[in-house]
Amino acid sequence: MSQKRRPSSARWIAEHENDPYVKEARRLGYRSRAIFKLREIQERDRILRLGQVVVDLGAAPGGWSQLARPLLGPHGRLLALDILPMDPLPDVEVITGDFRDAAVLADLQARVGARAVDLVMSDMAPNVTGIDAADQVGQIHLCELALEFARLHLRPGGGFLTKAFQGEGFDAFLHTLRQEFETVTIRKPKASRPRSREVYLLARSRKRV
Repeated sequence: MSQKRRPSSARWIAEHENDPYVKEARRLGYRSRAIFKLREIQERDRILRLGQVVVDLGAAPGGWSQLARPLLGPHGRLLALDILPMDPLPDVEVITGDFRDAAVLADLQARVGARAVDLVMSDMAPNVTGIDAADQVGQIHLCELALEFARLHLRPGGGFLTKAFQGEGFDAFLHTLRQEFETVTIRKPKASRPRSREVYLLARSRKRV
C-alpha cells in the first residue's frame, strides 16, 4: 500500500519543480541548480583559474565539478568526493565515500599526493533532520573537517570555499577563517533560497604558518 506523502514533502517537491533555477539547470543540461551558486561566485570572485588543482567536497551530483573542470584547462586537475555515487565527468577524478571515514580520506589524500592544492571547495551538508540545533552542529562539523583538510593540503596563498549555516558556531568558525586567511567574505548567491540559513564563506590567500 502506498503511503500518503507528507504535506511538507509535497510542498518541497512542488517548490522544487517550480524553481526557476531547477528549470534553467535542466534546460542547459546542468546536473543541479547548485551550479548557479558557484557560477555567481566565480563571476564575481574569479576563484577558478587555468592550471589549478582543485578539490570538490560534497560534489554529487556534480554541478560544481561540471562548471569548474573546463575552467582549469588541460593542465588543471579536479578531484571530486561525495558519499553519494556520481556519474563520471570528463577529466574529473571521482571518489565515492564518506569524507568522515579515515580510509576514504586517506584515499583522497593519496591521490592529491605531494602537489599542493590551489582551492578546496565544499558544498557538503548533513542529512537534514529538521531539528535546527542538530543540523547546525552537523554543518559546522563538516566545515571544520573541510578546513582541516585544507590546512594539510592547501598551498600558501590558496583559497577555501565552504557552505555554512548561520547559527550556533558560525561566528567562531568565521573567526578561525579570518585568523588563517588574508580575506574572508560571506556570499549569499541568488540561487540560495532566501529563507535558507545557507551562506558561502570564501577565504582567500591562506597565510603561511
